[in-house]
Amino acid sequence: MDLSLELDKISGIGPKTYEKLEKAGLRTLGDIIYYLPRAYENYRATTTIDQIRPGKIMIKGKPDSLKSTHARRRHLTITEGVIRDNTGAIRVVWFNQPYRVRQLDPKKEYYFTGNYDFKYGKYQLTSPVVTEAAEVSENQSSFQPIYPAKNSLKPLFFKKIMGKLRPNFASIPDLLPEGYAPDFAGSGARADALYDIHFPESSDDVKKGKKYLAYEELFEFLLAAKLNQQENQKLNAISLPFNAENTKNLVKNLPFKLTDAQRIATWDILRDLEKPTPMNRLLQGDVGSGKTVVAALAAHQAAKSGHQTAILAPTAILASQHASGLSALLEPFGLKIALLTGATKQKASLKKQIKNGEIDIIIGTHALLTDDTVFHSLALCIIDEQHRFGVAQRQKLLAKTAISNPGLAPHLLSMTATPIPRSLQLTVFGDLDISILDSLPNGHQPIETKIMPEIEMQENLYPALRQHLKAGEQVYFICKLIDDGGGQFANSDLSSCGGGTAEPIGAAPATAGGRNHCSTIGDLRTGNTQSDVMKLSKKIKKLFPEYNVATLHGKMKPSEKDAVMEKFLKNESQILVSTTVVEVGVNVPNATQIIIMDAEGYGLAQLHQLRGRVGRGTKASNCYLITSGEDKPSRRLRELEKSTDGFYLSEVDLKLRGPGEIYGSLQHGELNLQIATLSDTKLIALARKHATEFAKHPEDMVKYKELNNNIKKYQQLTTLN
Repeated sequence: MDLSLELDKISGIGPKTYEKLEKAGLRTLGDIIYYLPRAYENYRATTTIDQIRPGKIMIKGKPDSLKSTHARRRHLTITEGVIRDNTGAIRVVWFNQPYRVRQLDPKKEYYFTGNYDFKYGKYQLTSPVVTEAAEVSENQSSFQPIYPAKNSLKPLFFKKIMGKLRPNFASIPDLLPEGYAPDFAGSGARADALYDIHFPESSDDVKKGKKYLAYEELFEFLLAAKLNQQENQKLNAISLPFNAENTKNLVKNLPFKLTDAQRIATWDILRDLEKPTPMNRLLQGDVGSGKTVVAALAAHQAAKSGHQTAILAPTAILASQHASGLSALLEPFGLKIALLTGATKQKASLKKQIKNGEIDIIIGTHALLTDDTVFHSLALCIIDEQHRFGVAQRQKLLAKTAISNPGLAPHLLSMTATPIPRSLQLTVFGDLDISILDSLPNGHQPIETKIMPEIEMQENLYPALRQHLKAGEQVYFICKLIDDGGGQFANSDLSSCGGGTAEPIGAAPATAGGRNHCSTIGDLRTGNTQSDVMKLSKKIKKLFPEYNVATLHGKMKPSEKDAVMEKFLKNESQILVSTTVVEVGVNVPNATQIIIMDAEGYGLAQLHQLRGRVGRGTKASNCYLITSGEDKPSRRLRELEKSTDGFYLSEVDLKLRGPGEIYGSLQHGELNLQIATLSDTKLIALARKHATEFAKHPEDMVKYKELNNNIKKYQQLTTLN
């Protein structure tokens, strides 16, 4: 079976079916074979209604009296009704699934799987997964896969497609070279694994299949990382000699003392710059850990060796901050520094100076990447928040070294304020050199974080904020929406007011319902709307009329956003109400308070990055995580409340979200890590061992077309250059 075969060439897949699959991004046999189930159901585990207990349940019954109503103020559609079997009936509710009324035929039986509990004053089954009973035929296994929906394609659609392809599974070719999956059955291991995942008889089949596919994934990523390292070592770079006297003089005259972490990272980088092969190092440090001064010491070494440094920043305001900070540190030592952004005046004159070698360090945005920006002798590239740039953009900057120094590659230092879990570093980045700044400079005050229900803001938060504002400090308010017109819900989390469960009809509640301003389904229709920038900004202006309140959101032009941030930086506005566009790395030392509305709707990493907008000066700072409803705070909020250690939180985030989502957001690429878990150290060690052995003979890659194509794609994702 050729997995690169277009699906329209497969028997049983007609033109209409192919058109639907193509629209969903599934074009080849490989695409569909690797479209894996998201869960499995054991249809032997059904319970009759008279026997159900609170918790996750599966019942087989018929729907009755389904109707949908609109919860106007929270932009919710609530579908309610009853499920009956021959022993009784229970209430059921779905949120934002009005199609259930049309989809479910009261004359047909279905399996309903979901959480059943007493909440908001009643027992109910909340948002169950539904499978038509007729789909689980007697001649099929009762252990059935559930596929994720994609675009307009429903789970049943994929189940039927897999059924048509089932006879072809035995001919799926192996991906890995023979002998490089020694702990698994030899020939046909991949075919067996995929069959076990799509057509299992039990959970043991699924575990067995997933273990092999996890090994396959890890082997590919680790091999890509190893080959990247080998290719990088073949390149030549300009050697930038370390001058101990110059460096000691600069460090001695810094206005602060370097932390031990900064000293170690700097020493590693300066030694790399001496080598005739290009440095390829990632410098990761939590917010406020002092990455800029480490970059300054590296740029200083390049300049004293007679070569230039380019520093690429994602936004004009960050580039401007870097230019200001580096000028203060390095210009007293004779270095010339320039800022090049879209707003820079007299660009032609500045670019001429850069080309002539009159500028030592050039800091800029995408303006650095234009064809008419030519360097005299570019030896070091520093990319701030490297994940904000695509592979093509990074490579365009790196290629500018070859123009000024043919045949040579630049030294590359990439920086990120997003802590990457150490286990993810070792697995995905392989042998990439990484320096970590895991301590804050002296004088930085810890940020106190507190979870606060929205109903307590008036009494407990606003008076405290007033005191901080009177003391001359500044405040951030963060919320998701720009306005609430049209019912926008950006990554909304409905768990705070709508995750209820129900009781058998006619049965008495087992426990009394607690106080809750969303205590019944009906109350959802008049619950509090999620905060939005424009509405909240008006409210804050009324609460604090004596202070200037600014507004920032993603629909503003870049120049408008920069102007708003510039005024906030200069304390011309004291309160900034913003969406999450408020930039990572923006340094406003006077901002000490940040209030994150509807905090449950954010991921842990994003919350930690937002919290990092404060605590950047010497004043004590606070972060308030505002929740609505009366559900207990989620684990991510509780973890954030107790820790400010970004590396610890990144490990927690890895457990909560999984590696694919985290790595994908870091790299702006597609990480096809669907199955492998980074906690399986034995499997990682095995894959690393055999990937390293195979990498000793990279010429063999051409023998394995599919593996070779995958590795080339993953090499782009697992390298920084």
